[in-house]
Amino acid sequence: MMHNLIDKIGDWNPQLRRELKGRLKVFYVAIAVIISLVGQLLLFLYQLQYFPGEKYSLTAKYCNLSQFYLNQPKPIYSQLSSLRNQLFNAKRAQANPEFISNLQTQIDNLEAKKQSLPNFLRTNYCPTEQINLQMWWRDHWEYIFLTLSVVFIFVLLVGGTYLLISNLAQEEKRGTLDFIRLSPQSESSILIGKMLGVPVLIYILVLIALPLHLLAGRSANISTSYILTFDIILVACCIFFYSLALLFGLFSRWLSGFQPWLGAGAMLLFLIMTMQFAWQANYYNNAAVWLRLLSPFDMTKYLFPNVFSSYRGKSTLDELLFFYLPVGKTLFGLMAVNLLNYGFWNYWVWQGLKRRFRNPNTTLLSKKNSYFFVAGFQFIMWGFTLQHYAIRYRKFIDQDKFKFDINKQIGENFPLIIFFNTLLLFGLIAILSPHRQAIQDWARYRYERFNSFWKDIIWAEKSPAQVAILINLLLVTIPLFTWIIIAPALNSYGASKTNFWIDDGNRIRIILGFLFLISLMMIYSTIVQRMLMMKTNKRSLWAVSTIGALMFLPPIVLGVLKIYPEKHPSVWLFSTFPWVGLEDSGMMAIFSALIIEIVVLVLLNFNLIKQIQLVGESASKASMSRS
Repeated sequence: MMHNLIDKIGDWNPQLRRELKGRLKVFYVAIAVIISLVGQLLLFLYQLQYFPGEKYSLTAKYCNLSQFYLNQPKPIYSQLSSLRNQLFNAKRAQANPEFISNLQTQIDNLEAKKQSLPNFLRTNYCPTEQINLQMWWRDHWEYIFLTLSVVFIFVLLVGGTYLLISNLAQEEKRGTLDFIRLSPQSESSILIGKMLGVPVLIYILVLIALPLHLLAGRSANISTSYILTFDIILVACCIFFYSLALLFGLFSRWLSGFQPWLGAGAMLLFLIMTMQFAWQANYYNNAAVWLRLLSPFDMTKYLFPNVFSSYRGKSTLDELLFFYLPVGKTLFGLMAVNLLNYGFWNYWVWQGLKRRFRNPNTTLLSKKNSYFFVAGFQFIMWGFTLQHYAIRYRKFIDQDKFKFDINKQIGENFPLIIFFNTLLLFGLIAILSPHRQAIQDWARYRYERFNSFWKDIIWAEKSPAQVAILINLLLVTIPLFTWIIIAPALNSYGASKTNFWIDDGNRIRIILGFLFLISLMMIYSTIVQRMLMMKTNKRSLWAVSTIGALMFLPPIVLGVLKIYPEKHPSVWLFSTFPWVGLEDSGMMAIFSALIIEIVVLVLLNFNLIKQIQLVGESASKASMSRS
């Protein structure tokens, strides 16, 4: 019966049938079922050991008399404090000895009563009829539900990531991955088959525990719709990270078997960090919310606040805004934001998967795709940036004072926006820059057939990436330029107009700082492209090493020589971190440094063009000589 079912599945997806046949062995399935059942039993018994019995403390949580006994020491401490003050004043005033003796006797009696109370609590227990068993069972099921939810997240994401990356590494080692690439199945069919089939034993382990998870949730009075929402978010999270694991597996062939451990370790670290953020930090008014929403823990805390009540604070995810739209006001809005966030990143991961699966030597994204990806990423970051500042304290702040305080919102998020965009731009340089063979093919094509040059340089995948990097730089910096230009005008609407750091005086320096960023990124892009045209097989390593040296060696040398930006700002303008010298440098020095960088960029590009022409001519001559 199982074989017939697998064969029917194979009619829909042959790759899934191949994966299931290799894993759905009786022994392996039995082990997964036993682990799941034994784990559930141990979890239930572990919680059951805290069942309140005959020797349940009078001050414990579920004893109805606990508040009474917890409050008993308070009047004793209050009376002791009052009597000691009276005794001190009586001795100081040399009062009647009999009155002083009477006060001392009262203090001694209260001290004895205070000492006897802990002994009483240790030797007496809460009556059975005073134990709130209904509350205990509800909390008991809450703890089971919480534990299963966290276990599901870690097992599915960490275990599934490891298995998928390991499977691709093994296929590559055995040489079967090339045969799969040549099969008539589509890339989507093959990769979906792997995502569904490789972690199938983990799916079985979780499916066996799902009834207890649902029972625990309902017994803890958690809404079924909330439980199903958690399941939907977890499924979307698995789809994204499994897709990312497959992409990492295709990219990391050079790690020689270490990639599964690296991928699973990175996944584990990400989950631990985001779990800590979700349970301890409630700040959602920043441009990095998209990254937090890739983890299911924030949504889990929002869905089950009673379960997480023992942790710090209540989730303020219900106050989340996107371009000032109150998406966090409803469960539907929050779920839609999460799913759209997963959908955006999953779409671009799959673009890379489809390209790299058939041709491991192609770039991860085409130039056309990179433009849409960068624009979409800016839309997401700016959407989460433009929220009401200090929204969680809106009850105590005049709405009119911060409703239009865009400067403060963007200013708080400015470092994050720059950080993520810098990482994005370096990633695009690595992704879009073609290697020597691709450049040679393109140059030869240009030599033999004359097409529209600009159309070719903007859209063609094998052409140099400098223009594409420049377009992406403009997509990144145009929103920032717009904000910087209108920032002084916006100050008149906000409460921070007297102390905001962008005004008419330093606005030009900030704009020049962005021009430095553009010129430096274009220089790095040109150097990388030139390095990737080398004949050595280790040209990627040479490119990374050269860029790393150019970025970090000059500041290190200046620091060793004690040439600090506060004392010698003009010198730092000619380093790879010119921004630290902008504030204290004169305009003439700033413009001189910028012109020098532009000249260096022009010379590097002339050299690159010359090398491309030489490569194209040599390739064409070699082709004609062979013919």
